[in-house]
Formats: sequence, structure tokens, C-alpha cells
Amino acid sequence: MGRNLAKTYDPKSFEDRIYEMWEEHGSFNAEVDRDKKPYCIVMPPPNITGQLHMGHALDQTLQDILIRWRRMQGYSALWLPGSDHASIATEVKVNNALREETGKDKKDIGREAFLERAWKWKEEYGGRITKQCRKLGDSCDWRRERFTMDEGCNKAVTELFIRLYDKGMIYKGNRLVNWCPDCMTSLSDAEVEHEDEHGKYWYFRYPAKDGGEGITVATSRPETMFGDAAIAVSPEDDRYRDLVGKTVILPILNREISVIADEYPDPDKGTGAVKITPAHDANDFLVGQRHNLEIISCMNDDATMNELAGKYEGMDRYECRKAWVHDLEEGGFLVKIEELTIPVGKCYRCHNAIEPKLSDQWFVKMEDLAKPAVEAAKSGKLKHVPERFEKIYLNWLNDIHDWCISRQLWWGHRIPAYYCDDCGEFVVSRTMPSACPKCGCTHLHQDEDVLDTWFSSGLWPFSTLGWPDKTPELDYFYPNSVMVTGYDILFFWVIRMVFSGCEAMGEPPFEYVFLHGLVRDEQGRKMSKSLGNGIDPLEVIDKVGADALRFMLITGITPGNDTRFIWDRLESSRNFANKLWNASRFTIMNLLDDEGNLLPMAASENLMLRDEDKWIISRVNEATADITNSLEKFELGLAGQKVYELIWDEYCDWYIELVKARLWSDDEEDKATARFVLQSVLKDLLKLLHPFMPFITEEIWGYLPAEVDDSNDEDNLLITSSWPIYDERKTYSESVSRIETAKEIIKAIRNARTEVDAAPSRKLNL
Repeated sequence: MGRNLAKTYDPKSFEDRIYEMWEEHGSFNAEVDRDKKPYCIVMPPPNITGQLHMGHALDQTLQDILIRWRRMQGYSALWLPGSDHASIATEVKVNNALREETGKDKKDIGREAFLERAWKWKEEYGGRITKQCRKLGDSCDWRRERFTMDEGCNKAVTELFIRLYDKGMIYKGNRLVNWCPDCMTSLSDAEVEHEDEHGKYWYFRYPAKDGGEGITVATSRPETMFGDAAIAVSPEDDRYRDLVGKTVILPILNREISVIADEYPDPDKGTGAVKITPAHDANDFLVGQRHNLEIISCMNDDATMNELAGKYEGMDRYECRKAWVHDLEEGGFLVKIEELTIPVGKCYRCHNAIEPKLSDQWFVKMEDLAKPAVEAAKSGKLKHVPERFEKIYLNWLNDIHDWCISRQLWWGHRIPAYYCDDCGEFVVSRTMPSACPKCGCTHLHQDEDVLDTWFSSGLWPFSTLGWPDKTPELDYFYPNSVMVTGYDILFFWVIRMVFSGCEAMGEPPFEYVFLHGLVRDEQGRKMSKSLGNGIDPLEVIDKVGADALRFMLITGITPGNDTRFIWDRLESSRNFANKLWNASRFTIMNLLDDEGNLLPMAASENLMLRDEDKWIISRVNEATADITNSLEKFELGLAGQKVYELIWDEYCDWYIELVKARLWSDDEEDKATARFVLQSVLKDLLKLLHPFMPFITEEIWGYLPAEVDDSNDEDNLLITSSWPIYDERKTYSESVSRIETAKEIIKAIRNARTEVDAAPSRKLNL
């Protein structure tokens, strides 16, 4: 004591200092403590290529609120941070930097040199985003920070791969996959985003071999016609019954293809006839397998046409489309064109159109892995917040396909499969075998591919705690308490964590999955580089402070729904912080004498409480129960709003005004009681607000008298003080009723003054 808050609220003057103080005191550290309940959140690892954006700011603020609240409740609360290696994004970044600096790409310098370069890039830029997290106030246990490609995570990834392989749940096969011709790698179904685009259906006539009319077929991708293996019609379609088993001619190329009967074509859609291109369409691939059709691939990996396209060889797929359609029209084979909306599959990273491609890849069998994940939700062991996402979760798991996990990249967890250079035999092993188990050859090489990033991040809730080793942390903190993340990665990541956790640990990785919405701009649009509507959280923090940003992001939100970044609401949050600052300054000023010494304050057992004292104590007591209940239900926005109203409306606008005259009276006993209530209530309010606005509350706390009965707080820091607990003895219903009546009378007088425009100095007779 002996000093007061600065006259002006200036978050820049203390936010960095407060954070450094927390770190120095080890305030974020969580230990295995059998005398405490564990509470664990693992941070969704941001990509090392990225920087803090508004989505991160919302996501991490929600996690920080939960972890600070549970820490104050006495839990051993671990928030475990880390970052993701982001295979595709990082490889693109490093490769682009390499081209700019040397004019060479990764193939020119080789794998070893490229990986050396990538690790150097990671060391230089990879920690940038975690430094930015500190500006937001993230109270993570930074001692335990992890990286998805660190030694421990790599060990865990290899171990799970081998266990699944040994159980027959991982296999290698030549199948149709989603291929990104720009990233030059395969993608899982979850990594393909489907967007509706304006497109066309071209109707082309395939002449009959015997000179007849033939069949007209519609396609949105004419460039794949070079890979046509058949024309399929429904066996129930009388129009084509006589053509089944006969031959038609692929226009211009004059290649013969058969007409087959299959259940796949819909007689009521288009012409009822469908061209079958097994190498370039997933449904066509299945038809091809049923009829033993030839698989003809007419494109290269980069989506240029190969030699099967004849004179169009080397053209980009869209360039070929234009030229090919022109030639078909010139040849009289174009029947008509329809303009319509077409769903286009796009790579979730580069947003370019994917191509189905037949490729030799590694897959995970999903049927058996999905069952425990389904049961976890149905049994209630895994709870979705909000509940409506459980239906989406279950629908996706019940319709899940085998997962393509190999990626044609260099940056990532390399697949632990080793091939004999002599006989071609391969073996899956934790380390390179000394000799081929089949022929004894000692010349072996490792599989060139790496694993899908989501394979490793699916292990995050337990690999970060030491699995596959049986560590004390794994035993104590697993399952995690809650996973907080955006609903947009429910399929990408959440489901993969659940089935991976069930497989490796025998139970779901967390009790709750708390799904929040996206942060959109004021017009409700998704923030993106292309729209130029993104807002940098660090710039906002520089202007108004982290507390105002955090409070704006979480107030007014509901679980699972999108929110908008609104500048006026940000200003409102800043005004709230300023209001609290000024009210706290008033309180502290009235606790000190002119020399800065603490004035006499009544002891808790000797209070002479008036109605207004009992009213504010009762209001804070009731609100404590409501706010705690809202936090238990993950209604963080509602909890924040309740704290706001309690501080602004009840404490600042009413209690301080009601108590002012007493602070300036000659009744020393009454003043001592008023001082006690002012500071003790303010302390409870700071505790209730702390998870939401940690910096300003900690700064104010340092100016108040130290807690004398808080065993949870050795250093008199708010962050480690005890969360308020509802006490039924503090329900002063009669006093509350009298003050609420008085408030209504005062409001009525104020309204009457306003209606007649009476000056505040004018006295009224009541």
C-alpha cells in the first residue's frame, strides 16, 4: 500500500510487466499433485507458418478463461501449449524462400539439405506465434511447450503407426485419392473443401461403331474424356437397352469404348448415360472395379495432359478443356451447353481444384477405429458443447471412408516403412532393419512419403503428456478435461483425436469438446486475405490493450455460433476497463490517509453493516453462484456479461454512490465498515473478472490490502488467489428488498427531473 493507481488507465504501462511477473513467479506452472483435482487443456497447436489472428485470439481467450478459473478454484490446472509443423504450408513457405534466395527449389538441393533448411526456418520463425500468445495473456505452462515433430511426438507417431499396422489397420494400396496438383500431394477427404461455382455441362455425342446415332453424354470436365473406359446406362432405362454390350466411338480420337449397364446412372438426370473415367472420378472408379474396366489416366501430377491426350499433351487441364471443346464443336459432336452451379472440390491449403488420381498410398482402415469414437459420444463419455454438434459428429463417423495418410512431401513424420533395393520387399519397423527379412540384402531405403499432419496432431492430447511412455503426467492429466476449438475443424482434428485416443489409451482424450464459431467482420463476412478484411489482434492490443480485446471477443457470444468483430463493442470494452479503473482508484484513495498509510478498517467479525452494505454483499454472493454456474455450462459470454453488469451497474453506479457520504462523515466506526465492504467487495469483483480481463485485475489487485486468509495465494497474486464461493449466510433478502425499492424511487425521481429538464442542483419536495 502507500500509493494509488495512475490517474489514467493505460494498459501499455503494465500489461507486459504483469505478464513477466506471472512467469517469474511460476504462476502458470501445473504439477502432478494428488492432493488436487487435475484440470487439463491442450492448446490446439497453431501452425509454425502463421501469426496470431482473430480466430486464435477467440480460441485462446476461451481456453485462458477456463484455465484461470479452474486454477483459482484450486485445481492443478495445466494449459499445455505447442505448435504444429504444418507439412504443406511450411514446405511451400520454405520452398518459396529458397527460390527467391537461390533460384533453386527443393529438388535441386535434395532432401537432406532441404530439411536442414526447414528446421532452420522453424527455429527462426516457428516461435513467433507463441510469443504473440503472451501478448494476449495466455497463462500456459510454457515449460511444457511441445512441437508436433519434436522427439517425443515423433516417437509417439511411429509407435501408433506400427501398432495399427501390426493389427492390420494400416495398409498400402493403389487407389483413387484426392490429388492437389499445386501442392503435389494426396489429401484426405476432410482436406477437400467443396465450393459451389458457376460452371457448364457440355453434352457430347459418342457415335455408334455401326454408324448409328450413338449416345449423348453430359460432362463438366471434358478434359477427362481421354481417360474414358465405358459409357454406363441404367439397366432399367429402356432407351438404351439395345445398346448395352455394344460399342461407341470416343469422338475425334476414334477409340472404341463399351456401353455397360450399371446401377450408378440416374435415368432422370441429364441424358441418363454417364461416361465412366475410372482414373479421374471416385464413383467411376467403383463402377470400373465392378466391370473390370481399364484404368486410363490422361493427366500428369501437375494437372497437365499426358501423351494419351495426343496433340493436347503438355497443356494445362483448363487450357486443354478450351481447345478440346472447340475441336469437338468443330467436328459436330457438341449437342448443347447448360449453364449451372457445380460443386468443386478444392485443396484446403492452396484452394485450387483437386483432381481424383489413382495412386499408391498408405491408408488407415476406419471402420473399426470409428466404432469406439461413436460409442464415446453415445455413452456420454464425450460430450459436445453445444449438443447439436454431436449429430454432425456421429453422421460423419457413420459414413467414414478409409483415410489416406501418406503425403508426397519432405517436411513431416516420415513413414516408418523400409524397402529392399534388391527384391522390393518392404517392412514396417521402428528403425531401419539391418537386412531384408526376405532375401537378406543389406541395401534398404526408407519410404519417401511423410504422414498426414492430422495423423500426428490426432495424438496431441496424449503424446504431449509422454505417451507411449507411462509418465506421471499422462496418468494424472489424461483424459484432458476439455478441448476448445472451432467447429470448422470438427472433422479435420477433433474426430481424429477421439479415435486415436480411444485406440492408444482405451478412452476418449477429453470429457468435453467445446466448439466455438468463427470471428467475422462487421458485415458478417469471413475474414480472409483476398477480402482484405482481416484484423491483426496485435494492432488492436497496441491500441486498446489485451483486456479490452478479450472482453469484446467473448461477451455476447454463445457456444458454436459465429461472432462479429465490431469496433463499437471494442470501444465499449475499453470504456468498461476505464470505469473499473476509476472506481478502483476511488476505493483505494479512500483506504489511505494523506501519507499513504492504510486507514482503520473494521474486522469481518465486528462489522456494523447498513442496508446498502448487505445489498452489495448479497448481490455479489448471488452473482458468484450465477457466474460459476454459467462457466460450468461453458456459457462464457453470459458469465462475462453478468460480471460486467455486477461491476458497472451495481458496484460503480450504485454502491459507490450510496456509500460516498459515509466515507466523508465523522462516524469512524461506520467509515471503517464502509472501507471494509468497499475493498472486500472489490476484491471479489476482481476475482470474478480476472479470467476475462487478467491484466487490469492483477494490476488493481496489487494496490489493495493483502489477503490474510487465502492459502492458495503465497505471493498475494490475484492469478493464484481463491475463486469466490457462494455463502447462503450472505443472502440479506430484507436489505436487498429495501435497497431495490430505494433504487426504483431514485430512478423515478431522475426520470421526473429529465422530463421537466430540471437542473441537478434544484431541490425537490417529495
